[in-house]
Amino acid sequence: MNPDLILLTDTIHTLEGTTEPAQAVAVKDGLITAVGSRTDAPDWRAAGTQVLDLGAATLTPGLVDSHIHPVLGLDMTAGRDLSGARTLTEVRQLLHAEAVAAGPGGWVRGWGLDPNVFGSSRVHREAVDDVVAGRPALIRLFDGHSALASVRALELAGITGPRVFEQAAEVVCDDTGVPTGLLLEAAAVDLVERHAPTEPFATRKSRLAELLRRFARSGLTGGHVMDLGAGSLELYRALENDGDLPLRLRCAAWCMPGSGETEWAELAMMLREGGRRWSVDAIKLFVDGTIDNGTAWLFEPDSYGQSTAPFWPRPQEYAEAVRYFAGRGIPTATHAIGDAGVAHVLDALESLPSSTPAAVHRVEHIESIPDNLIKRFARLDVVASMQPTHCTHYSRADHSDNWSTRLGRERADRAWRCQDLRRAGVTLALGSDWPIAPFEPLPVMADARLRRPAGRPDEAPIGPGQALTALQALEGYTSHAARAAGLFHSTGSISVGKRADFTAFECDPLTADPDELAGSNILGTVVDGDIQFMLDRVE
Repeated sequence: MNPDLILLTDTIHTLEGTTEPAQAVAVKDGLITAVGSRTDAPDWRAAGTQVLDLGAATLTPGLVDSHIHPVLGLDMTAGRDLSGARTLTEVRQLLHAEAVAAGPGGWVRGWGLDPNVFGSSRVHREAVDDVVAGRPALIRLFDGHSALASVRALELAGITGPRVFEQAAEVVCDDTGVPTGLLLEAAAVDLVERHAPTEPFATRKSRLAELLRRFARSGLTGGHVMDLGAGSLELYRALENDGDLPLRLRCAAWCMPGSGETEWAELAMMLREGGRRWSVDAIKLFVDGTIDNGTAWLFEPDSYGQSTAPFWPRPQEYAEAVRYFAGRGIPTATHAIGDAGVAHVLDALESLPSSTPAAVHRVEHIESIPDNLIKRFARLDVVASMQPTHCTHYSRADHSDNWSTRLGRERADRAWRCQDLRRAGVTLALGSDWPIAPFEPLPVMADARLRRPAGRPDEAPIGPGQALTALQALEGYTSHAARAAGLFHSTGSISVGKRADFTAFECDPLTADPDELAGSNILGTVVDGDIQFMLDRVE
């Protein structure tokens, strides 16, 4: 066997469906060659084998975030972090400081703005125009689908009134047709974004490298990247050439409204792109927006009469796009938050001809759905990809938040139905949707179990009946994440022949209290049998 590496530790959760205890795993050429006990390990060792004893650590298959935006996130996190601001006064103070730092005429950027700070008032540039003092400003709201622009930014972009888009986007205007500064969905935000300064490639590369290192230190060995924006391919190639890809990245290229078979064929060609640890493997589509800004697709309007329209103005064209890609065996992942949006995705997948090649198709987010859609996920074998911290960070048990107020109590009570999906036998992949929410996986896994923010025991849980078990939360980042990518044959469990991707925990994720788990350390990650980082190494 002559392994390159042997890892020893007190507890290994293999997630391969057996109850046999394990404390040792051997690796050769990036693959697992043996799993057994500490007493087995001496027989595996050969000259040159590196032996790493992790002591009391717990080893699991490598954690994979099933929904992240690394490159897009570089742009979306430009400027001041507003995610911790809970009042409009705090937001204004932070933006004032950013404006001072930007200097006269400089762009003021911010991100993570929570619409709840506006209370019952509308989101309007009047709340920021005075503090940015005539500077152009673009502030991203936390949902990633909307932004607030200052009057000067609107002037630079030539926005003086409503615009017409190929997708369900909007330049929000008041009753007199004057823009309020609120921009809904990417096409509207891009009108202003394209006028903001861009950073040099070298700077973006350096920022991305540091971000991916932070991902690895948090315990991640992989991520499902739900975008492939301009410059992404070049950045991934450059980082891999420099040896700076510390985790696997599986990317999905966006397919947007207004496209047709010519554009779809070009997207399909992109699936040939990739390197050792990154690849383009799927197509990402959107069928709606978000509940918080009134662009989700609901069967019944929200409390403001919004969220009634699909992202594709002609939804049958969405179904045609899905049929095109599925017919070529290409996996699809569709952003669908509202009940009508989720139903339309399932309709499109159910309408596929029986001769359609096998491929994994998934729905991203799934925030509020009725019982009948749970059953359809199971019957159609469609993957559910969800982000527990969207629930715990941005809604409240008393329904006083913007999201719940828009939906009303009945629909808010059937939200983020993680446990119902698992009980129905649905593959449930978990993730963060960074930069919409923090990427650290241990707090996400803890929140999935607690249904409240980890470390805040005084907060009431939101839909506690939908809490996951410790095993289900771990599976969401390991075996179910692998299934969501169609890769369980090669990863997602610690089994002979699979990739040697591991995460080492200070606390056992199956037995530790979730609040304790969220605050504990990741001791190391291994990808392809290569140690990406390791704390307290003992050899």
